[in-house]
Amino acid sequence: MTIPPRLRRALVRLRRDLLFIGAGVPLHGIVPPLFLWALTQLINTLEGSSSAAPIVFWVPAALLVLAAYGLTEAQRWRFRALCGMDLPRLRFRETKRQFAYNWLIGPLFGVLELLLLALLGVALVAATSLLWVGALGWQWRMNHFGVWTWAGYATVVGLLVLAAVPAMAGGLVRLENLVGRAVLHVSRSEELERRVEDLTESRAGAVDAADAERRRIERDLHDGAQQRLVALALNLGLAKATLKDLPPEARQVIEEAHRDAKEAIEELNSLVRGLHPAVLDELGLDAALSGLAARAPLPVRLWTDLPGRAAPAVEAVAYFVVSEALNNVAKHAEATRAEVDVTRLGEILRVVVADDGVGGADPARGSGLKGLAQRVRSVDGAFRMSSPVGGPTTMTVELPCMT
Repeated sequence: MTIPPRLRRALVRLRRDLLFIGAGVPLHGIVPPLFLWALTQLINTLEGSSSAAPIVFWVPAALLVLAAYGLTEAQRWRFRALCGMDLPRLRFRETKRQFAYNWLIGPLFGVLELLLLALLGVALVAATSLLWVGALGWQWRMNHFGVWTWAGYATVVGLLVLAAVPAMAGGLVRLENLVGRAVLHVSRSEELERRVEDLTESRAGAVDAADAERRRIERDLHDGAQQRLVALALNLGLAKATLKDLPPEARQVIEEAHRDAKEAIEELNSLVRGLHPAVLDELGLDAALSGLAARAPLPVRLWTDLPGRAAPAVEAVAYFVVSEALNNVAKHAEATRAEVDVTRLGEILRVVVADDGVGGADPARGSGLKGLAQRVRSVDGAFRMSSPVGGPTTMTVELPCMT
C-alpha cells in the first residue's frame, strides 16, 4: 500500500510535533515539584514545625538554580534536534532569560503539553470505543443495550478530536518556537558583541599561530640550510688554502664559490633575523633592537624605556616594524641618520622611527608600508605616518602590551 506524499508529510510532521511536545513535558515538569518542595520546607522553617527544614530547604533551592542553567542546554538540544532551530549558547551571567523561561514560561508550556497529550489519549480511547464494546461479552451488551449508541457517539467525537490534534500540536510547537526564540535568543547587540569577541579571539589565535610558524621556519633554517652552507663555506675555504697545485682556472672557481657561499650565509642570516631573531626570545626587545641598530647601513640613535616585557606576538610586531622601517630608510629615504624611540607607557608600547630623508612616503601607494600597517592592526595597534615632501619622515606605532 502506497501512502500519498501529502499524507506522508503530514504524518512525519505530526510525529515530529508529538516528539517535541513529549520531550518538553519532563523538562518543563521538573521545576514545579522542586518549587513546591522548597516552598514546603520554607513554610516549615518559618513555622518551626521541623528542625530539619532549614537544612533540607537548601537542597531543592540548589536544585532549582541548577535546573535553571541545565535545562537551558536541554532545551537547546530539544529545539535543535526536533525543530531544526539552533539557539545560541547563553552565558552564565545571562540569568534573567534562563530563569524566566525555565521557571515561569516552561511550566506553563508543560501544562499545555500535558493537556494535549491527555486529550490525545482520551481521543484514541474514544475513537476505538466500538472495539472496546465489541470485546465485552454478549451478556453484558444485552444488559446495556444502549451502549452501542453511546459508543458510536464517542467514536465520532474521538475521530473529530484526532483530526484536530495535528493542528493543535503544530500550533503549540510554533508558539513554543516563537517564545523560545524570543526568550532564549540573544539580542542583536549581544550577538554582535559576542561575534566581536569571537573574531578577536580567532584573530589572536591566528596571530599566535603565524608567529609560531615563523619561529619554526627560523629554527629550521638556522639548524638546517644555514649549517649546510657554513659547512660548504668551510670546505671551500679549506680547499682554497690546501690545494696549491690546482690550475688558476680551478682556483678561481673555488674562490668564487667560497665567496658566493659566504654571501649566501649572510643573506640567510638576514632572512632568519627578519623572520624571528632568537635574541628576541632570549634577551628581549631591547637587545634585539640594539642588534638592528648596529647592523643598519646608516647611523641610528636608539633609545628604549622598557620596564617589562610584552606578549611575544607584540614584541615580534615591534621588532618587525623597526626592521622594515630601517630597511625602507636605507633604500628610499636618502637619509643620513635615523632615530628609533621605543617606550612603554602603561599598557601601550610606542615605537617611533624618524629620519632626515627626502620624505614623500605614502602608505596608500607602497605595499611595504601597507603591510606594516596591516601587521600592526593584527594586534589591535595604531599606525600613523607623517612624511611631507622634503622630509622629515616620522612613523609612530602604538601596540597594546598584552602580557
